[in-house]
Amino acid sequence: MSDPAALAFALEQKLRGWHDAGLTHLPRAVFVAPPPLAVVTPAPPTTPVEAAPAVDVPTTVQSVSQTQPVINVAAAGDDIMAKSRPKPSGGSAALSVEERNQQLAKVAKKVSACVRCQELASTRTQTVFGVGNPQARVMFIGEAPGADEDAQGEPFVGRAGKLLTDIIHACGWTRQEIYICNILRCRPPGNRNPSPEEASNCREFLDAQIQIVNPEYIVCWGTIAAQNLLGREETIGQLRNQWFEYGNATVLCTYHPSYLLRNPAAKKPVWEDMKLLLNKMGLKPPPPKKPS
Repeated sequence: MSDPAALAFALEQKLRGWHDAGLTHLPRAVFVAPPPLAVVTPAPPTTPVEAAPAVDVPTTVQSVSQTQPVINVAAAGDDIMAKSRPKPSGGSAALSVEERNQQLAKVAKKVSACVRCQELASTRTQTVFGVGNPQARVMFIGEAPGADEDAQGEPFVGRAGKLLTDIIHACGWTRQEIYICNILRCRPPGNRNPSPEEASNCREFLDAQIQIVNPEYIVCWGTIAAQNLLGREETIGQLRNQWFEYGNATVLCTYHPSYLLRNPAAKKPVWEDMKLLLNKMGLKPPPPKKPS
């Protein structure tokens, strides 16, 4: 990795992963790097993957057990690593809906005045913070606002947003029951991918939202969201169909709705991921709607 900015971002993500695992000290000279997160890979579906209409909702649900990540480090030495960010915790569990909304509003106000990314601040119409239930069991995280989101100030609107809403309804939920946000709160010009520096600048706000909402489950939509939240380098195709941990939340990764618009055959794997989530939550999807 020759790009200094990308290298710095990768190092920051690695340090954050160690910190989230409880590591605060390293020996002065020698340390043992932690192995990869232990994940559970469910057995592949027995039926072939094929394109499926949005209303064609399968009724079977896969089951999966969860394995906690196992991390080994050398005996603690001198304190050479300070906390880079607070680990999302359950401190907001006792807060009322009103108190959570008040805290989210304070963070949103700070976001609206943010100019850390000069290019984004100079080209945005408005910031796009987050919407939904401040006590949601499930948080959806996308990558960055697009043109529709930049115009309306709400994440996941437009064609991709409509498809996400259809997925939410197929799970038996409404958008108001989920909390939805992005890795970035400003639209990158031309809808390009967020840079490592931009994602790092915005991470404080994302972690604040996670800590206030304190979800049980997080769904990362797309490679950008998954890599930035978890600090990993695999593609979304490699990360999906597995469980990860972030703070108090169990994390699942799947394809972004905009990818489904370009590749309708990917709807089937996404629905398998949603069934996996519902089963983990102890829920079942509603029966498919009959054609009118």
